[in-house]
Amino acid sequence: MRKLFVLALLPMLASFSAHAQLLDVLTAPKTLIDRAIEARSAGDIAKDNEIVVKVNAIMGKMGTVKASTEIYEQRLLITGIFDDKALYDRFERDVRQVQGVKKLYWHVSYLAKDDSRRKSLLDWGDVTVMAAKAQGRLVGTAGVADVNFRTTADAYGTVYLLGRARSGEEGKKALARVRDGTGVRKVVDYSVVRP
Repeated sequence: MRKLFVLALLPMLASFSAHAQLLDVLTAPKTLIDRAIEARSAGDIAKDNEIVVKVNAIMGKMGTVKASTEIYEQRLLITGIFDDKALYDRFERDVRQVQGVKKLYWHVSYLAKDDSRRKSLLDWGDVTVMAAKAQGRLVGTAGVADVNFRTTADAYGTVYLLGRARSGEEGKKALARVRDGTGVRKVVDYSVVRP
C-alpha cells in the first residue's frame, strides 16, 4: 500500500505546472484514497504515472505550462493552447514519442498572441473551476463510480470525460452529469464501457 501511495504521488511531485496536477494537489487526500481503491491494478496505475511524469518532464524541459494532462489506462488526454508555433510543434513531436501510450487524445492548439479568438477564451481560473466542478458532479452520483473517471476542461469551454464505465447506463449518467455545468459549451467523451 505504501508503494502504491508513493506511485500515486509521483505525478504531483514531478510538476505542478499543469492545472490537472494542481487539481490533484488541491484534492490530494480524496484523490490518493480514490486512486488506491480504483478498479485497476497497481501496475496499471504505475504505468499511467510513468507516462505523466515523462510528459511533465517534456514541459519542464521546454519551460512551458501551456498544456495539461489526464490519463486513464495509458489513454493520455492533453489539452492546452500555445502561442509559440515552434514550441507547439516541438511539444507535440516529443509527446508523440513517449513510450507506453496506448491512445493519445490531442486537444492542444496553436493560437497566436494577437489572434482575435483569444478574447472569447476562458481564463485559467475559470477553466480550473469548471474542471473541478465537473469531477465534483460525478462524486455522489448514484450508480457512478467516480474513481474510474477523470475530467478536465479547456479555455474553449470544453469539458472532457475520460475513464471507464462498468455499464452503458453508468456511462450515460456520468456524461450527463459532466455536461450539466454552468459555462460548459461542449463535452468530449473518451470513456469506455467495460465491466
